[in-house]
Amino acid sequence: MNGAFASAGLCLVGVILFVALIAVFNMVRVVPEYQRLVVFRLGRVLEKPKGPGLVFLIPGVDRPVKVDLREQVREVPHQTSITKDNAPISIDFLWYYKVLDPAQSVLQVGNFESAAAGIAATTLRAVIGGIPLDDVLSEREHINNMLRTRLDEVTERWGVKVTNVEIREIIPPRDVQDAMNRQMSAERIRRAVVTESTGTREAAVNVAEGEKQSNILRAEGQKQSAILQAEGERQAQLLRAQGFAQALETIFSAANKIDQKTMTLQYFETLKSMGMSPSTKYIFPMEFTSMLDNFLGKDSKK
Repeated sequence: MNGAFASAGLCLVGVILFVALIAVFNMVRVVPEYQRLVVFRLGRVLEKPKGPGLVFLIPGVDRPVKVDLREQVREVPHQTSITKDNAPISIDFLWYYKVLDPAQSVLQVGNFESAAAGIAATTLRAVIGGIPLDDVLSEREHINNMLRTRLDEVTERWGVKVTNVEIREIIPPRDVQDAMNRQMSAERIRRAVVTESTGTREAAVNVAEGEKQSNILRAEGQKQSAILQAEGERQAQLLRAQGFAQALETIFSAANKIDQKTMTLQYFETLKSMGMSPSTKYIFPMEFTSMLDNFLGKDSKK
């Protein structure tokens, strides 16, 4: 009998300990730095969210709701929208948001992510519906800013800030894609022709410039050659003139040293050489020519 009471007492103690552990587990929460606890106490939200660190709750009275404060990214899958000029296109995009007021994000909307995804798709159709197809394809950054602004206007009352919107892919209609491909092909051909013509023109310019430089260098070389040749001839003539002058000076110096007897002897030697020639010659001595000059001079005076 005592053993039965002891076993029942142990079971009761165990149950009490188990309930106590569960109560302690529910009373104490560890909240990370990037989270907050929005606490409802008897159905009313506390003025200030709890966390980070250790948070004590009253079991059975407090009901906590976790809210992540980190920046989140969500994908809006491909949505078919009609542009201003009635062209159907398919667009998907990513949008980034961050909770600024944890209490409002819990109180103002039941399922924030589902509501935000629906608003994002609706906002996308509204924005695309006011833009022509060409602008949709070329002004992606402008569309991103418009989507972010409109989404932020809606989510602001939920305590959520839309930080960025990025369109990931735009798929235009098939005929538009074919036209774009033809346009790109034509543009590539045009660029190739322009590049080829530019290369040809630059090559021609380079060749002409090379010929010009070659002609300039050739003319400069001929000019330098003519200058050097003229300078050489001038130096040669100067050297020849100097040689003649030195020779005449030498002859004059030697002639000044010859006396009258030497000249007479040289005169007779010359006459002797001339006389040895077999041809008929008439030789008049210098004295005779001198007398003749004197005689002719006197007659001219008369």
